Amino acid sequence: MTTLDLSHSRPGLTARLKGQTHEAHGGLDAAIMAKRPFADRERYGRFLAVQHAFHRDVDALYVDPALGRLLPGLATLRRLPLVVQDRADLGPSGPEPAGEPVFREGQPHDLAASLGWLYVAEGSNLGAAFLLKEAAKLGLSDTFGARHLAPAAEGRGLHWRTFAAALDDVHLSEDEGRRATEGAAAAFERVRVLVKTTFA
Repeated sequence: MTTLDLSHSRPGLTARLKGQTHEAHGGLDAAIMAKRPFADRERYGRFLAVQHAFHRDVDALYVDPALGRLLPGLATLRRLPLVVQDRADLGPSGPEPAGEPVFREGQPHDLAASLGWLYVAEGSNLGAAFLLKEAAKLGLSDTFGARHLAPAAEGRGLHWRTFAAALDDVHLSEDEGRRATEGAAAAFERVRVLVKTTFA
């Protein structure tokens, strides 16, 4: 059982996760763009299918009470409903999520590893400005088909800095820090597999 403790602040979790998953992150970005997800709406629909499956996997984390205490406002950051709306806008394209999600509401999970998964989920929105511009070329926007790529009300930069600061305020033991890194790596790998299978 993890022993997360907010009584001591040790900055650097976001930097550690970034440094130790840099290669996986870069490889995933390249793999996604190699599939030309903005070539047309059909391919964008497959990109949405990837997003749907991944955000379904992590959705339970956003409403987890323990994580909500560590990361204030976490429940307001859910993007699964927006992805579902985007898919409804475009109609059927790409497979529906299969099997059980990685995390299920009410089921126990490793909080330290969960922080790594959330780092990946929230970090993906930081670079979504480019994706939203590409989606606009297909006639999509933050009110139709690309809602989940829209920035937070306070802007992408401030949103990320606020989230990263909350992550850095969580005190983790060395073992918990390792599990957080493993969680982030697992999240990147999960998306890589989804891209491979969805665009097959």
